[in-house]
Amino acid sequence: MAEPVFFAPSRAFTAGEMASLTGAKLADEKFSGAQIRGVAPVQDGGEGMLVFVDGKRHASLLQGLRAAALICSQEVAAQAPSGVAVLVSGKPVYAFAAATRVLYPSAARPAAITGETRISLAAHVAPDALVEPGAVVEPGAVIGAGAEIGAGTLIAPNAVVGPSCRIGRNCYVGPGATLISALVGDRVIIHGGARIGQDGFGYVPGPTGPEKIPQLGRVVIQDNVEIGANTTIDRGAMSDTVIGEGTKIDNLVQVGHNVRIGRGCIVAAHCGIAGSATLGDFVMLGGRVGVSDHVSVGTGAQLAASSGVMDNVPAGGIWAGTPAVPIREFFRQIAGLRRLSKSKPRKSEQQ
Repeated sequence: MAEPVFFAPSRAFTAGEMASLTGAKLADEKFSGAQIRGVAPVQDGGEGMLVFVDGKRHASLLQGLRAAALICSQEVAAQAPSGVAVLVSGKPVYAFAAATRVLYPSAARPAAITGETRISLAAHVAPDALVEPGAVVEPGAVIGAGAEIGAGTLIAPNAVVGPSCRIGRNCYVGPGATLISALVGDRVIIHGGARIGQDGFGYVPGPTGPEKIPQLGRVVIQDNVEIGANTTIDRGAMSDTVIGEGTKIDNLVQVGHNVRIGRGCIVAAHCGIAGSATLGDFVMLGGRVGVSDHVSVGTGAQLAASSGVMDNVPAGGIWAGTPAVPIREFFRQIAGLRRLSKSKPRKSEQQ
């Protein structure tokens, strides 16, 4: 069950309402009025709770279930206990996620920390900055000269929006986050501590050591992107660093200058994407993946956790290892190493 102190449900919903809102089908209309007041793991359940089961392998958890409603697939529906409203969905996890967003909207999009509803008197907003009506700027936030903030956007305490930055509508910039040289679309979430638009890592050898190459580009973040806490995205050197529409980036990710990430990508925590690398649309990077500079990862490719990508990855490829190779080759390498480790030692090794 969600912690009621931090995330209280917006209101109670009937099973019929929830079926309509999630695209699920109510198995028995007599349960359409069942009251749903929260969500819980299926092994816990509870009065008024909505739970879900994804596939037959977890169907055994339904024994003794106490809940108001259950989201499950058609193959599991017959095993549901009597007295529970059953919402049948072809994608139970997807439907449950939709139900949770409906019940707990503040958990899906962060709310104001201070309860501020407009521009706080304790914020610093440059006289020529444009903050549209309906935007919220919390105490301690800084909005630089010529910056623009769209309606419905929330700038959290101590966030910094640099000069001439543009942030679209219905966005969120978390506590302590900074944006410099950045253009941000609509419905973008940037979590606390993220650093957007700082210098890219560009140096040239000089007579007394490395000398900086000025970084003159921008960071362009398209609509519906989410960027995790303490992630850093460098601005471009000459061209832009671009994050494509609908891409989701986890915490503690480093994106170098001139990187171009396509639409709908998933980048897990601790990944590092070096300068001028390109990710196509719908690419998935597991945790701790490293992508070398100027490498191209094709549309729909998947990189297993801790992979080191040192060469171009074709569209749809599934690669793993360091250096990363196609997944079947990676498993052959692992199998070969295991065989070697089990081989009998030579006589010279036994002495």
